[in-house]
Amino acid sequence: MSRKAAVVALTALAPISWGSTYFVTTEFLPPDRPLFTGLMRALPAGLLLLALTRKLPRGAWWWKSAVLGALNIGAFFPLLFLAAYRLPGGVAAVVGSVGPLLVVGLAALFLGDKPTAKSLLTAIAAAFGVSLVVLKAGAALDLVGVVAGLLSALSMSAGVVFTKRWGRPEGVGALALTGWQLTAGGLVILPVAFLVEGAPPTLTGANLAGYAYLAFGNTAISYFLWFRGIERLSASSVTLLGPLSPITAAIIGWAALGQALGPVQLLGMAIAFGATLAGQLSPRTRKGGEAGNTGKDRAEKDEKDGKVVEAAPEARAVAADRPFSPAEESGRKVSIDLEVSAVRR
Repeated sequence: MSRKAAVVALTALAPISWGSTYFVTTEFLPPDRPLFTGLMRALPAGLLLLALTRKLPRGAWWWKSAVLGALNIGAFFPLLFLAAYRLPGGVAAVVGSVGPLLVVGLAALFLGDKPTAKSLLTAIAAAFGVSLVVLKAGAALDLVGVVAGLLSALSMSAGVVFTKRWGRPEGVGALALTGWQLTAGGLVILPVAFLVEGAPPTLTGANLAGYAYLAFGNTAISYFLWFRGIERLSASSVTLLGPLSPITAAIIGWAALGQALGPVQLLGMAIAFGATLAGQLSPRTRKGGEAGNTGKDRAEKDEKDGKVVEAAPEARAVAADRPFSPAEESGRKVSIDLEVSAVRR
């Protein structure tokens, strides 16, 4: 298995794990407490990772962590739950499946990644496949729910793009960065949950087991793998792993809850899964390697790779045989410095 394939496989575990959220919520958690559930997913996991890593943000990373935590967790969870409650029949999942398309646009705006026909087609195919899996005939549309679903997708998509843009500070691992974001997101949800839902409910042993799974397996580990994947893969590749979540939810619903899977749902799974795989394939390089690159492109690539571009052997031989006076030698060094500086720009 190649290194990229291993990274993709590990990152894919995150949306696969998130696909189990519906089953755990309905079977183990108290009903009608979406904000409290979001809080219990994020804050304990974040605090645990802070305790393990013993690293706090410094300088600009205080506000960057707050922004990323709000986008990926604090705003995303409440909006997602609101959409799920207002949009029955899987419509919320369909609205949320526009995430890959949003990432393509945001990546072009903030990362300079030009959208390609392949990225657009795979994102559209993924959304269409998810709609076949979860959308049911006669599903009602609710304006508030649709807006909440779109905003949740936009929030998560922006979180992916800015996580990719900002990276992480030197000397800080992905585990610490995950802890910062989960803690910040949990603190955003905390006052909203108490204002909207009131005091926490009385919890049973099954409730505690469900929250423990959501906090540590479904959130702490999964978001660590997710943010690690964002760092190593392109933004569009990561977000096209998202359809694995509704596919997993449908499979668990069929296996554990007896929910039917007909031909249409199976076709949708195949389309969504195919789009996910297509999104991980690297574009083909032209024959001859870098033959299509101009000299400027090659110089810029070498500069990004940290390579030093040396003069041709013939030029070095001529320069070595030519005598220079001290004044000429000084002027020559200045000239070479100016030329190197021009190339680096």
